[in-house]
Amino acid sequence: MDSTAHKTIVRSLFDQVLNRGRLQIIDECFAEEFVEHNPAPGQGPGREGVKHRVCTLREAFPDLRFVVDEIVAENEIVAVRYRWEATHSGTYLGIQATGRRVAVRGMDFYRFKNGCVVEHWDNMDELSMLTQLGDLG
Repeated sequence: MDSTAHKTIVRSLFDQVLNRGRLQIIDECFAEEFVEHNPAPGQGPGREGVKHRVCTLREAFPDLRFVVDEIVAENEIVAVRYRWEATHSGTYLGIQATGRRVAVRGMDFYRFKNGCVVEHWDNMDELSMLTQLGDLG
């Protein structure tokens, strides 16, 4: 599988999994030996950990909308620069729903092996998100 196919899979993850909550795609696209290098608090290992992370985010921000701003790939690595917006309607990271809108930016790296995601690194602007939620002030 080439880097173009890897980019297509990552775009699908953003659209189908993050934006639409179609968690079954995780089983299709993530390897059994998947490793998350920056797990969210309480996130378990492997595919089930990814599903939990997505569910937690979507429950707290049900109108969540991710936009891929840029995606580049070389060999087995795909890098994504993204942003998301949503209304904080449920508990997230121990913060009760505030009803506030947030706009967050981030970057992810995915490593593929045999057509599946085997590793993931992310860098989301959590400080900005927490500030927008009013948790730092």
